Amino acid sequence: MAKSPKISASQEPGGLIVHISGLLPSLSPAEQRVARLVVADPAEAARKTITDLATAAETSEATVIRFCRSVGMDGYPQLRIRLAAEAARRIEPPDARVVGGDIPPGADLAQIIATIAFNDARAVEETAEQLDPAVCEQVVEAIANAGRIDIYGAGASGFVASDFQQKLHRIGRIAFYFPDVHTALTSAALLGRGDVAIGISHTGTTSDVIEVLEQARARGAATVALTNFPRSPITDVADFVLTTAARETTYRSGATASRLAQLTVVDCLFVGVAARNRSRARKALEVTAEAVQSHRVGANRRRG
Repeated sequence: MAKSPKISASQEPGGLIVHISGLLPSLSPAEQRVARLVVADPAEAARKTITDLATAAETSEATVIRFCRSVGMDGYPQLRIRLAAEAARRIEPPDARVVGGDIPPGADLAQIIATIAFNDARAVEETAEQLDPAVCEQVVEAIANAGRIDIYGAGASGFVASDFQQKLHRIGRIAFYFPDVHTALTSAALLGRGDVAIGISHTGTTSDVIEVLEQARARGAATVALTNFPRSPITDVADFVLTTAARETTYRSGATASRLAQLTVVDCLFVGVAARNRSRARKALEVTAEAVQSHRVGANRRRG
């Protein structure tokens, strides 16, 4: 099974800044300093000469040129043009209290709420913009025809994996989620052709998830990686790669924006699978909802 193709900077659907953010961990430390300046303020970066940008990033002009090539640009002039275009289309916060992604020291709760709401919404929107429908279609096809689906994730990504398993189970798909790496490995060892293994990792570097996905692939299962970084190690053991576009900040790393972005992708896949057989999915949802109805507090029940 062919691995989903990598996207170059000339064809990235979600915008240049999303593209650069996704590649940031794969860059050298000096290139990362350039990338952070570019991502933080595309308009300001576009106004700088190559010498100014190199100085601001405490590096050399040669490093700036290497950075351009690393993100798919022919050179610095092309980068400046693309940054200027990106700045022109960039979504600006509707609230003047929202400044960037980080919450500044001394921020009051109103500013915290406004900043979090804006950045969470942006993560969902940018994830949807850059999500490849063709790859999603292939993953939906694989899940819809799978004899069994195993889903793996750790930490915050584990909550998303559990949510996806529960969704698929409710429409009659045989799906499992194992939070413990030992049980996940033993389960992956029993997968085979016609099965699907899905690994969820924001960073794409979680060794437990990579190891389990590698085991599943060795057994012949189709493997899917959901990560924020298209050059991360998890993509090396995946037949299909789906990416999110979350920008984590100081207080929220790996826990909020990334999880919402992952849930967006999971919901798209779930609805895609359910749509393959609407009547069956609808019936399964009705039956499962009825099964737990007796455990819900009735509208007329007196609350004491």
